[in-house]
Amino acid sequence: MTTTAQIPENAEAICPILVGQQIPEVNLLNLNNQSVELMDLVKEKPTVLVVYRGGWCPFCSTHLAALNEVEKDIQLLGYQLIAISPDEVVDLISPDTDEQVSYRLFSDPQSQFIKQIGVAFKTPETLSGYIASKNPQGRISEVMPVPTLLVINTQGEVEFTYINPNYKQRISGALLLAVLNSLKK
Repeated sequence: MTTTAQIPENAEAICPILVGQQIPEVNLLNLNNQSVELMDLVKEKPTVLVVYRGGWCPFCSTHLAALNEVEKDIQLLGYQLIAISPDEVVDLISPDTDEQVSYRLFSDPQSQFIKQIGVAFKTPETLSGYIASKNPQGRISEVMPVPTLLVINTQGEVEFTYINPNYKQRISGALLLAVLNSLKK
């Protein structure tokens, strides 16, 4: 697994978790600022886990809203949808977002999960000012994740990954549903 000393400078240099690998055991913070063990969540039912850059990111907000539109279909296929960001709990969703998501959001405040699954890279200095303008009260994480979507079984094993260093490109709801249908067979 990736350690802090090995955090790449850019998104293209990450070394992400692979299909068949086990997710790490980490604690996250829920919207009530309470610690939750990720494996406890995953054991509940198969999971579509989204790792996003933060509530400050308009591409992330758009993607989270698009996933919200297919969440019921995801649930009908037997999966739960959860999302994780390195943002502080208060910054998980942008206040500019009109639509709130119905699935669970979690904070990875020390970026332990995103580092351990190999999708973290150093936050570009050129982006720090923008993040600070969107989250004036919050801290700016030293690392950020490449937007990631994992499908995980109840044993914590990765069954599918969609990881793209181009933060503007995200998996569509329709493609995700096709993947989930295929995994169910």
